[in-house]
Amino acid sequence: MTPNSMPGTALAVTDDLFFTRHELSREAAERMTATALASADDGELFLEYRETESITLDDGKIRAAGFDTQLGFGLRAVAGETAGYAHAGEISEKALSRAAATVASVASGHSGTASEAPRETNARLYTPANPLSNEGFAARTGMLAEIDAYARAKDTRVCQVSASVYGEWQAVQIIRADGHRVADLRPLVRLNVSVVVEHNGRRESGNHGLGGRFAYDRITTPEVWKAAVDEALRQALVNLDSVAAPAGEMEVVLGSGWPGILLHEAIGHGLEGDFNRKKTSAFAGLMGQRIAAPGVTVVDDGTLPDRRGSLTVDDEGTPTSRSVLIENGILREFLQDRMNARLMGLRATGNGRRQSYAHAPMPRMTNTVMLGGDHAPEEMIRSVSRGLYAVNFGGGQVDITSGKFVFSASEAYLIENGRLGPAVKGATLIGNGPDALTKVAMIGNDMAMDPGIGTCGKNGQGVPVGVGQPTLKLSGLTVGGTAN
Repeated sequence: MTPNSMPGTALAVTDDLFFTRHELSREAAERMTATALASADDGELFLEYRETESITLDDGKIRAAGFDTQLGFGLRAVAGETAGYAHAGEISEKALSRAAATVASVASGHSGTASEAPRETNARLYTPANPLSNEGFAARTGMLAEIDAYARAKDTRVCQVSASVYGEWQAVQIIRADGHRVADLRPLVRLNVSVVVEHNGRRESGNHGLGGRFAYDRITTPEVWKAAVDEALRQALVNLDSVAAPAGEMEVVLGSGWPGILLHEAIGHGLEGDFNRKKTSAFAGLMGQRIAAPGVTVVDDGTLPDRRGSLTVDDEGTPTSRSVLIENGILREFLQDRMNARLMGLRATGNGRRQSYAHAPMPRMTNTVMLGGDHAPEEMIRSVSRGLYAVNFGGGQVDITSGKFVFSASEAYLIENGRLGPAVKGATLIGNGPDALTKVAMIGNDMAMDPGIGTCGKNGQGVPVGVGQPTLKLSGLTVGGTAN
C-alpha cells in the first residue's frame, strides 16, 4: 500500500509509515524519547515523511522534472535556555538510540519540570490526501505545454514563457516524553507562470503564481491556469510602457493582498518571540504600548482553511491559533514556540515551525494579515496629490534589530493630483517597520490574501507562509527611483 492510498486517521497513517515499515516499534520510540527527556523541561521526537514533485517548462520544453522522498526524525531536549538536537535520515531503533544519548547530555544534572503537553484539537484545515500520483504526471506536463501555447497565442509580443508546477505531501508524527502523540498529513501545491514580452527592442517580464494546501485540481483546470497566464502577461505589458521611477519622500498607497509581504518582513519577524526574549527586536519591551496608528490590527492566523501558511498543528504539536499581535495600534502578543513562551511566561501560540526533521523548531509566522478598514481604494488614490501606488512586490530585505527595510516594487504607478499616472519601473520602498506602522493614514475595505506563493526564510530555514492586507495609504515613505 502506497502513502497515496492509505486510509485511516493521521495517527494510523503515520504509525504505518514510521513503525510498521521500519525497524522501530512505537513502544521503543516512546520509551527512548521518555528516557532521553527525563530531566529536560521540554522536547519531542519529530518523525517526518515527505514526497515532492517539481516540473519546469521553459520555451516549450520540459527543462527539469523531479520526484523526491525524504524520511527521518529529529529529537530535541530543552533544558532552560539550552537545547540539544540530533537527527537522522533513517527510522531505526539504532539511530534513535544514538540520538537519545546525544540529546540527553544537554539535560544532565538539570532538575527540570516537564512542560504540559499541547492541548488536543479536532480541527481539519485541509484534506489529508496526497496530491501526487504517477497517473497525473503526464497531465501536468501537458498543462505546462498548453500554458506556453496559450501565452504565445494571446499576444505576438510574447517572446519567452516559463511555467512550473510543484507538489508536496508531508506526513509528521510528534511524540513527547509523557507519551502524548499528534500527527498531521499536509498537502501543498503551487503553479507559477512567467512571461517575457518584447517590443521595439525593449523586454519586460510579468509573473503570477498561486497555490495552497489542497489537491492539484484547484490549480490545473484551464480557467485557473489561463487566468494565471493572463495576469502574468498583463504585468509584462504594463511594465513595457513603464517610465523611470522618481525618488524622494512621498505618500505611498500599497495594494491589497500580496503587498502584505512588506508587513510580513518589516513587522512580522520583529514580533517573533525569540527576537523579543533576546531583546534584539525593535519591538522588544513594548508590550501593551502603542506601536502603530489607530485602526491598525494585525493577526497571525494559522487556522485559515487550505491556505499555504496554515497548519492543523505546528511542528511541536501545538494547535495553531489566531493570534492578535497588534490591536488598534497597541502591541498585544508575540508569536511563540514552546521554549520561548515558557521562558517569557507567555502562552505558546502554535508558531513553532521547522523546515524539516533536520532542523529544530523556532517561532515563525503562518498567515500574517492586517485587517480591513472602511476606506475605498479609489478614495485613497484621490487623496494623494503626488505619490506612488505599489501593487506588486519583488524581493526585499529587513534588519530585525532596527526594523529597516528595502523592497522593490514589480508593479507600481505614479499618482498625480488624485489620479493614477503611468506605470513606473525601478521603484524601491525604503523605511523601517516601526515607523511605517505609525504612518498608516487610511485603511481600505478590500482586505485580500495573497494567491498562495509565499516562502519565508529565517536562520537558513524556509517554510510556506501566507500574507494579506487591504489597500493602505502611508503618509510618507522614502521611494528610491532611477529617474534623473
